[in-house]
Amino acid sequence: MREGMQGAFGRRDVLRGGAAAGGMLAMIAPASALFAKGSPRAHDWDWLIGNWDVWHRRLKERLVDNHDWQEFTGKSALWLALDGLGTIDDNVVDIPGGSYRGLTVRAFDPAQGKWSIWWVDGRYPTVIDAPVRGGFAGDSGVFEGPDLFKGRPVTARFRWLDIHSARPHWEQALSTDGGKSWEVNWENFFTRTAPVATVLPLVADHRHDFDFLHGSWTVRHRRRKQRLVGSDQWETFAGTLVNRPVLGGQANIGDNVFARPGGEHRGIGLRTFDAASGQWLSWWLDGRSPAAFAPPVRGRFADGVGLFEGDDMQDGRPVKTRVRWSGITTDAARWEQAMSADGGASWETNWVSEFRRKA
Repeated sequence: MREGMQGAFGRRDVLRGGAAAGGMLAMIAPASALFAKGSPRAHDWDWLIGNWDVWHRRLKERLVDNHDWQEFTGKSALWLALDGLGTIDDNVVDIPGGSYRGLTVRAFDPAQGKWSIWWVDGRYPTVIDAPVRGGFAGDSGVFEGPDLFKGRPVTARFRWLDIHSARPHWEQALSTDGGKSWEVNWENFFTRTAPVATVLPLVADHRHDFDFLHGSWTVRHRRRKQRLVGSDQWETFAGTLVNRPVLGGQANIGDNVFARPGGEHRGIGLRTFDAASGQWLSWWLDGRSPAAFAPPVRGRFADGVGLFEGDDMQDGRPVKTRVRWSGITTDAARWEQAMSADGGASWETNWVSEFRRKA
């Protein structure tokens, strides 16, 4: 839950290559890096699928030898993504003084042989916390990573315990000495309320800009084979998207499948709304290289059209990326991505996606 922590997330190196729905900036890995079908890791989180009531307890203060605990409740809903090699879970956390929302995204990286776990605090929607990484052994899992707490370097650790019991248990701990000693500062105990997850209640005043994208879609993609070299060769292929509201409707997240000629691959698109700037941030996690989210594109909707821009890299040179949503109805939408190598003076469209609703 990492509430009160300062995430060590910074702007990652931007992945290069294709892109698709919702500000998908980057794709780099070749077909050989795709996840193998039927990977046993695809079942690591099956035990957490569904809706849950959650009992929490947390230290009132951290790393000051405090022993006063607060107890409160919450709710969680978890779906699989990336053909089981990713998960999405949405959370309501009823801390004393008021509730807030949080989102966890997990992905398995075959290159490292580890799961990465990212946390997005709904109160700070412009930040994805630095991940913890690890895996499971038997009935437990351990995940660790560097972070900051009030400007102080620490190591964060998540542990899942009793995962195949009726009441799985999660704990968070921090270490200031490189893992020699740990202070547990947050614990959760989960009680399942439904075997298939359903969306948690939305907040009454949530942004409606992306409501059109909630649901299941078939997608026709058209992608330029080479970019910013004057080429006009395109490839066409099919795809799907399942998109859900999260963080009370102030964000949404989609699981994407691309049936490209070189082999099927997947990715997760996350969009968070920042009330302070009035902008949406659109993030992309490529299932072929899932160790980091690409930096987001940012923008807003006006007159039924959404425009989002950000910095990117193409073949080792800096470029700008622009994403445009248009033609939005209850059953259809159009997404386009373009790049500029001259600071936005001219643009080359390199990906067009046409969405048709399934459900």
